[in-house]
Amino acid sequence: MKIGIFCLTEHFEGTVQKSIMDQLRLVELADKLGFDEAWFGEHHFNGFSVIPDPAVMMAYAIAKTSNIRIGTAGFLAPFYHPVRLAESISVLDNLSSGRINAGFAKGGFAPDNKHFKRDPDSLRNAMFEITESIDRLLHLPSPSYDGIFASFQDVVLQPKPIQKRVPFFVATFANPDTIKFAAKNGYGLLMSQGASLKECEDAQNLYFSIAGFIPEIVLMRVFCIADTYDDAYRIIRPSIDHFVKSMRAASSEVPAPKWNRENYDAILKEREAFFDGQKFFDNAILGTPSQCIDTICNIQKLLPNLHLILKPSSSDANQNYLMLEDFNTKIRPYLQ
Repeated sequence: MKIGIFCLTEHFEGTVQKSIMDQLRLVELADKLGFDEAWFGEHHFNGFSVIPDPAVMMAYAIAKTSNIRIGTAGFLAPFYHPVRLAESISVLDNLSSGRINAGFAKGGFAPDNKHFKRDPDSLRNAMFEITESIDRLLHLPSPSYDGIFASFQDVVLQPKPIQKRVPFFVATFANPDTIKFAAKNGYGLLMSQGASLKECEDAQNLYFSIAGFIPEIVLMRVFCIADTYDDAYRIIRPSIDHFVKSMRAASSEVPAPKWNRENYDAILKEREAFFDGQKFFDNAILGTPSQCIDTICNIQKLLPNLHLILKPSSSDANQNYLMLEDFNTKIRPYLQ
């Protein structure tokens, strides 16, 4: 099992610049503590999850770390030209001496589609086409293209990646078409914070029925460790709920709400399909060290090729640093 962190650059209070640097310092700490991976999301036109350019964030993280692998969860593929994104991934792989994981997602927020001029009904197929194009550009020395790839017939990337094959992952909310696409190409799966274990197991089984092997699954999970379950609940609930409210605002083109820890009850009535806060909470890894260990072991039993990606979920950056340290001393030594 690989252990990592999920980076969304959540802005609760203070300056946005401080929130960005707090996130990057968390990656530096994860590297020092021996975590395996750090995965950066991508969100646009969003005052809460301030991460519109993951490649730049990754480049900074590469320069400040030595061992941790750096990935995207994921590049919003339909909003990129495939040659340009392939070049970015290749440069990042060279900068990191081969420490890059490449994840791809389809996106779908209304402002993104509007400003990047994309038909929302075309996003999934666009993700498939662009991801396959990038794969060919990065990994075939003298690629031959046909059909949708013909326009890249004469493209030869420089530099090429350090890795013989950059690991590819595709984000899915357990959509069968996306799972079939990933299985056909041998890509891993990126599963949301809200994905249930049943959904993950079903995705794994469908993938296996097509590919003949069990996929690598990058599973994002809200994480909070405390002395008691009730303490963890008090820390995690308002941050999840504010996340949900903010994502609702971002997806519907209204300003992000002002953070107010003392007054978030109304958030519970503002759920939307993309961000179900209750599912995030139900599937979280939280509580005492022993409770967290039990939850993780249960996940391991069902998902043998697991990348467990934790999102420390306090609105206080210092508390998130402490939670990573506590994970390393109170939980990780007891995992297989």
